[in-house]
Amino acid sequence: MANLYDLTDPYEIARYIKEAEKQTTAKAYVNGDFDDVKFENVKKFGGNGSWILIGDAAEIKKAIADKNIPESDFVFENNMRNSAVPQLDLTEIDARIEPATFIRNGVQIAKSAVVMMGAVINIGASIGEGTMIDMNAVLGARATVGNNCHIGAGAVLAGVLEPPSATPVIIEDNVLVGANAVVLEGVKVGKNSVVAAGSVVTEDVPPDSVAAGSPAVVVKKKDEKTESKTQLLDDLRG
Repeated sequence: MANLYDLTDPYEIARYIKEAEKQTTAKAYVNGDFDDVKFENVKKFGGNGSWILIGDAAEIKKAIADKNIPESDFVFENNMRNSAVPQLDLTEIDARIEPATFIRNGVQIAKSAVVMMGAVINIGASIGEGTMIDMNAVLGARATVGNNCHIGAGAVLAGVLEPPSATPVIIEDNVLVGANAVVLEGVKVGKNSVVAAGSVVTEDVPPDSVAAGSPAVVVKKKDEKTESKTQLLDDLRG
């Protein structure tokens, strides 16, 4: 469904969310007799009195109640309510994506990118070729990261859906954003630049610059010393 919308456009994202079938999905591990139960929006796996039920939460709850299953005989798991955007299908992505990421449908991830544990990437975000999104980084809606970048652990690239006229964060090619840095909406970080760890970037950073502080300011032009300290490893992206 997502490919029917332009998910770089905030109005299209809003329309997609509005028109999407909202889901409250759950999983239940149940001991009981469900051989004769016909579900509409639930899949069941198992047999011989032991079942895994996956699908609509209300339908699962009703089936358990109808069978008078005691609480001691089932475990019910649920982590969403009326969710409009499923997680991205990662099986066709030509990148390295580690466990425990949360990547929503409509995200674009290019070849040889790396997404590390705990990263959260919202709808409409784009990640370029050879870019690493490090542990627990957050890319908000429509955030754009170019090629061969490194977004450090815990960094935040602010998302923009409201107001829809706002410009998203744009990180151009060969940029390093340090750990726990925050780049606010509408900011562009130019090619080959470095944002120091812990910085809060409220204004554009020119290409080939080093920005630091809160609010961040350009402290110098990128030089050979900076280059050596911010070198990326191709072997991590193979």
